[in-house]
Amino acid sequence: MFNIDDNIRKASTLPSLFYRDKEIFRKVIKKVFSNSWQYITDLSNLNEDKMAYPFTYEESIVKEPLFLINNKNKVQCFSNVCTHRGNILIDKAKVVKNRIVCSYHGKSFDQCGKFISMPMSDGMLNFPSENDNLTEIKVKSWNNLLFTTLSSDIKFEEVFTEIDKRVSWMPVKDFVYRGDLSKEYFVDVNWALYCDNYLEGFHIPFVHNDLNDALEFENYDVNIFKYCNLQIGIGKDQSECFDLPNDHIDHGKKIAAYYFWVFPNLMLNFYPWGLSLNKVIPLSQNKTKIIFQSFVWDENKLNRGAGADLDKVEMEDQQIIKKVQKGMFSQYYKSGRFSPKMEKGVHHFHLLISKFCNE
Repeated sequence: MFNIDDNIRKASTLPSLFYRDKEIFRKVIKKVFSNSWQYITDLSNLNEDKMAYPFTYEESIVKEPLFLINNKNKVQCFSNVCTHRGNILIDKAKVVKNRIVCSYHGKSFDQCGKFISMPMSDGMLNFPSENDNLTEIKVKSWNNLLFTTLSSDIKFEEVFTEIDKRVSWMPVKDFVYRGDLSKEYFVDVNWALYCDNYLEGFHIPFVHNDLNDALEFENYDVNIFKYCNLQIGIGKDQSECFDLPNDHIDHGKKIAAYYFWVFPNLMLNFYPWGLSLNKVIPLSQNKTKIIFQSFVWDENKLNRGAGADLDKVEMEDQQIIKKVQKGMFSQYYKSGRFSPKMEKGVHHFHLLISKFCNE
């Protein structure tokens, strides 16, 4: 579907059609999102035994109803669709005390998705069968964050091993979710355009005055891994920075922020105050929802350095990418080129998109 040159010095970006065409959007979402790990929620939403948490896996095209359930401190994920006539089984978070009972015709399942009974089933041949159980879906956790995938060859541990190399010294499991610092945004742009913007610090001096005052633009660094990448924000002299352990890979550097991106749509932004998790959710070819969740480590460091006033930074980003989205409809713009120094992350993203779409 798309071909991006491996050599950033030769490569062109994804074409403008990618960001505006409805049929391309549908194909990309199915190819990419069905085959990648998606962040769902954190463990605080499953803090009781038998607590069930329903959700929709990818809201625009795939639209798969699933639920997570805490079974004696083991989190499992199942289809949220009754195997009788397709009714949604669990429509809100709740504790499942004995069994899951369909509200349509009473078919029931245990908390591990196994069929128990169904009224008026006398006389049915070859019943029950494996098809009467709820399908179990893969689920993985990193610290307190929970992920699922419908079908992925991406090794979950491989992705988060790279992240752990930088942040395993932090007590991430003890970070506290703060709903008052968390937000949802809706922006009229293609989801990938939002990711493109995140994946480069090239625009910081031109778009983010306050953030530029906190970071050394000339020392901005990008590390590329297989299915994730890392942008390292080096702080200026007065910026709030991490107090890194002596044996840390970045010890001696003034690290103001670690910006991790996990393919295709997750940002894990670590600041001295904690973690800002951003999930990019495609709604249509030109509309995107972005979830910001804040997990606080040190409240005294909030609103300082690169991690200060994130809402202002977000509004500045949205203002510029809305203008770029308009530019995607120009008959005079087809594609662009990558800065080899500043846009390695965007090139990496476009390579992965082309890889998944061409498989």
